[in-house]
Amino acid sequence: MSKPFDMALFLSGVLTGSKATQQRHLRQARIMQAAVLQRWHRDNPWTWKLKHVRWFLTQYLRGHSSASRYYYLITASLIWKRMSHQRHVQAFRKIDIG
Repeated sequence: MSKPFDMALFLSGVLTGSKATQQRHLRQARIMQAAVLQRWHRDNPWTWKLKHVRWFLTQYLRGHSSASRYYYLITASLIWKRMSHQRHVQAFRKIDIG
C-alpha cells in the first residue's frame, strides 16, 4: 500500500508568512486535495490540470464567501508556483471567483 501524499512537504518550499498563514494554506490545500480526489480520483497536485483547480474555485466553493474564495485562490497559486506552472498562475487571476 502506498503512502498518502504529504501536502505539507509538497508546499514547504513556497510557504511564507506567519505560522497561522502557513497553517491556513496547508488546511486549504488539503481540502482542495480531498475534493479533487473525490471528484476525479487525482490524489496529488502533480496529476492535476487547470480544469481541476478551476472547478474547485468556481463550483466547489460556490456557496462560500468571496473572501474565502480569494484565500483559496492564493493557496491554488502557491500550489501552481510549487509546480512551476507560472503561466497558469496568470490564468487563476482571470477566474471569476465572485
